[in-house]
Amino acid sequence: MHIDRDVAPDYPLSWQARAFIGLMRGTLKPASSLFMRHALALDCASRLGGLVDLLPLRLPGHVTVTPAAFSACGGEWVRAGEEVDEAKVVLYFHGGGYFSGSPATHRPITWRLSRVARRPVLALDYRQGPVHRLADSLSDALDAYRCLLEQGYAPEDVILAGDSAGGHLTLASLLALRDRELPMPGAAVCLSPWADLTDFPRRVNAWQDPMLPAGRVRWLARRWTSGLDPRDPLVSPVLGDFAGLPPLMILTGSTEVLRDEARRVAVRARQAGVPVRYEEWRRMPHCFPLLADVVPEARLAFRHMGEFLSAVGASSARDEGAAA
Repeated sequence: MHIDRDVAPDYPLSWQARAFIGLMRGTLKPASSLFMRHALALDCASRLGGLVDLLPLRLPGHVTVTPAAFSACGGEWVRAGEEVDEAKVVLYFHGGGYFSGSPATHRPITWRLSRVARRPVLALDYRQGPVHRLADSLSDALDAYRCLLEQGYAPEDVILAGDSAGGHLTLASLLALRDRELPMPGAAVCLSPWADLTDFPRRVNAWQDPMLPAGRVRWLARRWTSGLDPRDPLVSPVLGDFAGLPPLMILTGSTEVLRDEARRVAVRARQAGVPVRYEEWRRMPHCFPLLADVVPEARLAFRHMGEFLSAVGASSARDEGAAA
């Protein structure tokens, strides 16, 4: 399979996807428009996210979750299936706008990613707002990556991955590692990445997006970039120079307000010589792989991620053989 390609999966929209899209449009989007207008709302949402961690989420019997401690923050190891290569790892950054979400809320992604990648996933519980800053989140991500290398993982055997704000953290981490001349991971997977935090109105898909209000995304970007240069590539990775980065997989929904940011990342990365598998899924909502427990299209997306990672591994093996 060629890594550097655009993919537009063609499928009949499932009734489950239609139902969830309608539910989001009628609940999540209006709620976000109403409450995401004050700093107090962020604090409340963050606290509610902590309560979600306490809810019992049913996992298949072949999945194990164990606590992990890395530098200043924690996380969890997630392993799925019987053929788990302990010499390799996925370092996963959850989404949630840098103020909500946790490794626990994103287990529907992490256990499936472990299964298709055939390696354990370290889901990082990095520091978030409103108490912490973007620099704190990035510091935690880089510390966790360095810790993995210190534990003996080869850089090429580490995959970085994340969704939404976690996709932002994935891209920022890659740019920071490259700029600090640290060894790069083998590949990266970004699901619906939030890549542009400059102050611009998002008009594309503003009405079509069933989940994210464009104005609230802009408001949140202003808050997290207060006192920063929003055009700094570590703040808005879409503006960065992607030369020297490993192969990327970028997956997004066609009706997302963040879709064009994902497209721009793919274009800039390819211009810098980076192989990119860009997938745009018709009518899928923001971070739809999180819905894999109930939406068939979300489960199919993991098969595509597995194909990408297998292709990256095969390409690396060919390069090593040619060098020998």
